[in-house]
Amino acid sequence: MTLFTTYPEAIEWIHSRLAFGVKPGLERMKWLMNRLSHPEQRIKAVHVAGTNGKGSTIAFTRSVLQAAGYSVGTFTSPFILTFNERISVNGTPIQDEEWLSLVNKVKPFVDELDQTELGAATEFEIITACAFAYFADVQQVDFVLLETGLGGRLDSTNVAVPILTAITSIGHDHMAILGDTLEQIASEKAGIIKDGIPMITAVHQREALAVIQNTAKEKNAACISLYDTCTFEHEQPTEAGERFTLRTPKRQYPQLETGLIGTHQRQNASLAVLLIEWLEQEGYMSVKEEQVYEGIRQAVWAGRFEKVKDHPPVYLDGAHNEEGITRLIETVQAHFSSKQVHVCFSALKDKPYKQMIPQLETISSSIHFVSFDFPRAESAEKLYTCSHLETKSYDDDPATVLELIQNRSDDPSAMILVTGSLYFISEIRNHILG
Repeated sequence: MTLFTTYPEAIEWIHSRLAFGVKPGLERMKWLMNRLSHPEQRIKAVHVAGTNGKGSTIAFTRSVLQAAGYSVGTFTSPFILTFNERISVNGTPIQDEEWLSLVNKVKPFVDELDQTELGAATEFEIITACAFAYFADVQQVDFVLLETGLGGRLDSTNVAVPILTAITSIGHDHMAILGDTLEQIASEKAGIIKDGIPMITAVHQREALAVIQNTAKEKNAACISLYDTCTFEHEQPTEAGERFTLRTPKRQYPQLETGLIGTHQRQNASLAVLLIEWLEQEGYMSVKEEQVYEGIRQAVWAGRFEKVKDHPPVYLDGAHNEEGITRLIETVQAHFSSKQVHVCFSALKDKPYKQMIPQLETISSSIHFVSFDFPRAESAEKLYTCSHLETKSYDDDPATVLELIQNRSDDPSAMILVTGSLYFISEIRNHILG
C-alpha cells in the first residue's frame, strides 16, 4: 500500500479526487466513519448550514467562545488563504505535517472503499473524514463548528451527531442540485435537523421558515427563529463594522459592534449570540456579557467585505449569488455612498451572473470583468457581454485587477471592490497580500 511522504503529494492526491465530482449521499461517509471508529460521534459539534452567512456566523461564534476561554475547532470551505485553513483550531490552520498524517490515516480506507459497490470517495468526503478524525483523535477541542459544503441533507458533514444545529439563510444557489424554489432549498438545508436536537435559524422568508419549522416538529427538535424571538435597532456603523442593539429573550445587548463590515453581519452576529446563549442555557459553557461584546468585535473572516489596501481602498467580498450581491449593494450604500466604486468581477459558469451583473451596475462607476484559472470559471468576455454599463472592460488575466488598482492609487474618490467567486477572491487576495 502506498502512503505519502510529503505534504504536497498528500494534497495533490486529495485534489485528484475532484475528478469524481459532487456526489450527494451519505453511504460512503458512513462507511468511512465506521472504518475510522466513528470520530463524528466523539466530538461536541455545532452544525451550520445556509445559503450565505455560514462562515461569518461560525467566525462570530468561534470568536465569542474563544473570548470565554474555550478551545474551538472549525471545519469550513472553500479556503481563502491556504488549503490548511479548512481545518483550524482557534482560528489557526493545522500544520502541513498534520494534514500529511491525516491523509495517510484515511487513504487506506479510501482505497478500500473505491473497490466496493459504493464507489469512489469525492474530494470533499475525504476532507470531511480528515476533519472528523482530527478533532476526535488528534486535537480534542471544547467545541467543533462544522460548516456544510453544499445543501445539508446529503452533505458529507451530515453524518455528524451535533449538540446544536443552525441554518443561517435560504437563497438561490446550487439550484441544479438543491431545487428551484426556496421551499425545496430549505428542505435540503433542513436535512441537518436531528431528532431532539435544537435548531436555531435566521431564515426570514415565511415559506422557507415554514419548511424548517415543520421539519423540526417532525424531529421533535426545538426551533428558535431569530426574527421571531429577537429585535434589532440599527445604529450608525463604525469604520470597521456595524453597530446595533440586540434584544434576545434572555438579554439586551446595547451597541454591539461587529469586526466585519456588511449590513448582513448584524444578522450573522445575532445568530451567533443566540447559539452562544443556547449553549450556555444547556450547560455546555458559561460566558460573561463583556466576552460576547469582545468576541463579536474581534471576529475576522477573510474575503467578506475585507479591506486589503488603503490607497486606493480595496475591499474583497465573495458575493457569489444574487442574495450575496443584494447585501453587498446595501453595504456599499450604507458605508461608501460618497465614493466612486470601481468593481472587478468574476464568476463561475453555474452561477446566475446574468442576474448579478445588472444588480452590481447600480453601484458601479466602472466594471472590469476577468476570468481566472479554475475549471468552472466563466470567460471574461461572456461576463462582459452581460453588462450594459457604459464604462466597462474585460481581460481573462486576473493580474489586470492589480493594474487597475495601481492606476487608481492617486484618486481620493475611488474605491475598488473585488467581488464574485470566492476562488477568484482568494487568488486576488494572495496577489495583494502575498
